[in-house]
Amino acid sequence: MKIAFSPCPNDTFVFHAAAHGLIPAAPELEVTYADIDITNNLASNPGSDLDVLKISYAALPWVLDEYALIPCGGALGRGCGPLVLTKGGQADPSELSGRRVAVPSEKSTAYLLFRLWAAQNVPGGIGEIVVMPFDQIMPAVRDGLIDAGLVIHEARFTYPSYGLSLMTDLGSWWESDTGLPIPLGAIIAKRSLDLDAIEDWIRQSVEYAWAHPEASREYVLSHAQELDPDVAQQHIDLYVNDFTRNLGDDGYAAITSLLTRAAGEGLVPPIDPEALRK
Repeated sequence: MKIAFSPCPNDTFVFHAAAHGLIPAAPELEVTYADIDITNNLASNPGSDLDVLKISYAALPWVLDEYALIPCGGALGRGCGPLVLTKGGQADPSELSGRRVAVPSEKSTAYLLFRLWAAQNVPGGIGEIVVMPFDQIMPAVRDGLIDAGLVIHEARFTYPSYGLSLMTDLGSWWESDTGLPIPLGAIIAKRSLDLDAIEDWIRQSVEYAWAHPEASREYVLSHAQELDPDVAQQHIDLYVNDFTRNLGDDGYAAITSLLTRAAGEGLVPPIDPEALRK
C-alpha cells in the first residue's frame, strides 16, 4: 500500500509501528515522505496512485470525491495553532495592510485560519501572499525579504532564536472565536479501499506509539527538521492527542466549521458535511 506523510515528528511517531511491520493488521507500506504542501497537490492530481495520505484539512474539499477522511491518525487539537510572526517588536495587525506575507501553502489550514483572521483584523486586506517551504519562512522574515510569516510545526518553539515577534496565535484566536479545536492535518484514503481496515491499523499504530514511546525515537529524529530531541518531543506532545485516536463529535464540528466559513469567504469549494464521515 502506498502512503505519503510528512517527515515531521508527529507523523513519523504515529506511523512508525505500521511502517515497520509492528502492526499485524497493517499491509506492507511503501512510504513517501513529503511536505504537506506536496501531499495536498499529490492527492488532488487525477489518477494519483497513492492509497493513503496526510494532507491539510483545507485541501479536503478538492479530494472528497475520490478520498475519504479517516477519523484517526491526524492532527487536530487545542493550543497548537499556526503563528503570525514579524521582525522586531510586536506589531499591530493593522500594520499588515497591503504588506507581503509568506505562507507554507494556499491549501493549508494555517492559510485558511490566517485569511479568516485577516478578514476581521487587517483593514484593507493583505497585499501579496508568497508561498514558500515552511522552513524558509522564518529566515525570510528575519532577513527582511517579507513583512510577516505564517509558521507551523516546530517553529512554534524556535521562532525567538530568529529574533522574531509573535503578532498573533491563530489557534488561540480560532478557539476563542468558535470554542472548537483546530483542524490541522487529515488522514485520507481512497474510497475504493477497505476504509474500516485502514482505520483499524492506523489506530493500532497510534496506540502502539503511545505504549512504546522509545521505539520510534530514532526513526522520528532521523526525519525531523529540528533534530533537538526535546523539540521533537514537544512537537509530538502538542500534535498527537485524543483527536489523533478518534475525531469524535468535536473534531467533526471543528472541521465543518472551518470549511463552511472558508467556503463563505470563497477560499474553498462548498462541501456536504456528511461527506466528511466515511
